[in-house]
Amino acid sequence: MRFIVYIFIVFAFVNYAYAAIQPNAAVQKISLAVDHAPPYSQINQNGEVSGAIVDIFQEMKKQLPFKLELVGCPFSRCVRMLEQGEVNAMGGLILTAKRQQRIQFVTPPYMVLSSSFVFYARQDSQLQIKNYDDLYGKKIAVMRGAAHFKRFDDDKKLIKVPVLAESTAIELLLKDRADLVIAVEDTADHAMSVLNQPANKLLKMQYRFNDTIYGYLALSKQFSTTLLAQQIEVLMKTMATNGQLNQIIAPYKLPPLNEQALRF
Repeated sequence: MRFIVYIFIVFAFVNYAYAAIQPNAAVQKISLAVDHAPPYSQINQNGEVSGAIVDIFQEMKKQLPFKLELVGCPFSRCVRMLEQGEVNAMGGLILTAKRQQRIQFVTPPYMVLSSSFVFYARQDSQLQIKNYDDLYGKKIAVMRGAAHFKRFDDDKKLIKVPVLAESTAIELLLKDRADLVIAVEDTADHAMSVLNQPANKLLKMQYRFNDTIYGYLALSKQFSTTLLAQQIEVLMKTMATNGQLNQIIAPYKLPPLNEQALRF
């Protein structure tokens, strides 16, 4: 298997080298969709886009000939644009069978969190969620288009209130328009500290779903068939195996890729 992967990497870089020396070869543009999910990706008040996936692509630009267009958008719109081929790439996506039918995931993942899906309520709500069944009858704010854990995502009996951003979900909760918010524990706690959100007004429920959560770079189906996309996939694997990817994500307090992640 490793020999086959090695041959694939050599073949891809030979193709890249051949394309790069063509005098009339146009420099391609990659459009990268980025949603506001601080601290791992964010859009400031001036519309400037930044984050771990942006840093990864900026590093890739040093080795591959492409221009980078950053497209800021709400999460659900970013995913929809990717599925429709209106943008080429997006980061931080959880792999699901449904998504695999519509977009191409690049391995290995660049985000690996041994965390939990947790539920937040208002501090003064008196709610107690001790097991999954306690979720029934509660209005749960969820980010539109997001993937959580299978039982939750597939459960049609739950009352889910879709929103465009995690910050909006928290606002609904504080305004008593939702009873609960679901989030990844590590990212939610970190985001609230970075954004100075009112964590003291929220109460973490006892029930949680423990999982290892992987965040991937994903490409549109249309873009994934191009030579440049194949070079991106090879370079992502190379950056992961030589430790470069870990160096890029370290400032975001993301844990380094483990052996299991590198086997993907």
